[in-house]
Amino acid sequence: MANILVVDDELGIRDLLWEILNDEGHSVEVAENAAQARGARLRERPDLVLLDIWMPDTDGVTLLKEWSTGGLLTMPVIMMSGHATIDTAVAATKIGAQAFLEKPITLQKLLKAVEQGLARNTPQPAAPAHVGLQPAHGGEPVGLVQPLTASVEAGPQAQQNFQLDKPLREARDEFEKAYFEYHLARESGSMTRVAEKTGLERTHLYRKLKQLGVDLSRGKRNGS
Repeated sequence: MANILVVDDELGIRDLLWEILNDEGHSVEVAENAAQARGARLRERPDLVLLDIWMPDTDGVTLLKEWSTGGLLTMPVIMMSGHATIDTAVAATKIGAQAFLEKPITLQKLLKAVEQGLARNTPQPAAPAHVGLQPAHGGEPVGLVQPLTASVEAGPQAQQNFQLDKPLREARDEFEKAYFEYHLARESGSMTRVAEKTGLERTHLYRKLKQLGVDLSRGKRNGS
């Protein structure tokens, strides 16, 4: 995973982004102002920076320009703001910002922007000159990646036998527990992705898992 620097003067924003990105497996450093961001930039050498525009000492656009003119803009920078104008976003892009996220930042947009930023910052391996794949049984080449459904079916809790001769509530709880354990295993224990997949808010998901007695460490062990 990546080293990500989050620069924002609002504690709630820093904590939220830290929790989400850490849950995704990234190493996250936080800074509340430009001075701390400068130190973290030199100390941590981040793979990507999430930079707030409006900060009390030095604003994000000025810091971005400072990094650009000083030859320190060697990583993707995603600007964030809840009050920036289109002109400000365009100016930041011209300086070197890769993207702009408007607050409040949705989970889907955040993860997509981070994924795209890291992908652009990662050298793509050269395609092999020749791949010698021999037909297997049924005529399919050996070595091709198997469909996702095949790997999922082999995963934990993918196949369950439920007893139907019991009260509805007990049967429903058994199904829900197996359902969430399956998604936790599939997402390597990432609560963020499980919440997104199942359509539940994170706080509600935590309460639901605790109520059902789901082992939250199990998904991470299976995914490791």
